[in-house]
Amino acid sequence: MTRKQERKEETWRKMLLAASRSFRSYGYAGIGVNGIAKAAGVTSGAFYDHFGSKDGAFGAALDSGLDEVIEAVPIYQSEHGTNWVKAFVDYYLGRPHRNDLACGCAMAALTPDVVRSGPKVHAAFEKKMTTIADLAARGLAGASDEDRRARAWALLSVLIGGLNLARAMKNTKAGDEVAAAVSAAAIRAAGRTRAPG
Repeated sequence: MTRKQERKEETWRKMLLAASRSFRSYGYAGIGVNGIAKAAGVTSGAFYDHFGSKDGAFGAALDSGLDEVIEAVPIYQSEHGTNWVKAFVDYYLGRPHRNDLACGCAMAALTPDVVRSGPKVHAAFEKKMTTIADLAARGLAGASDEDRRARAWALLSVLIGGLNLARAMKNTKAGDEVAAAVSAAAIRAAGRTRAPG
């Protein structure tokens, strides 16, 4: 790779990180191209050269964020065995993750903006979320693939909605109460787990 290619790749990574953090923190409507470019330390022209548009940046940030979950689920399953759901839920609803909008999970932070997006974003989101549900289902015990997948969707839905509700609370105690209730519900929704392999 040439030095010029390395610089271009480094600029892309900086802009993708800035776009991801900005969209997660402020939502699609809450940040503009200039704000993302400034956060990345590049010009608006460089932003357009790499992403083409704000929609292009959102799509890239969404893909990258969901890929983080796709990578994380098998790691939790491998490292925690049959306790992977509890470990994942504890992390997901824990205060550090709840309080970190910029680096928090794209599933929770970006789903509201996906709802308001066009068919292309919906299709990309559905494809990645289906992969995440399938990965989660592999770590659940059950009589049928359909049952495991339904419980995986329930687990993800409870976590995504619960994280947003806990984050919306003004009072830390109320947020903790929501997180505790949602944690129990998510573990119940997942049901029996199984070790990888």
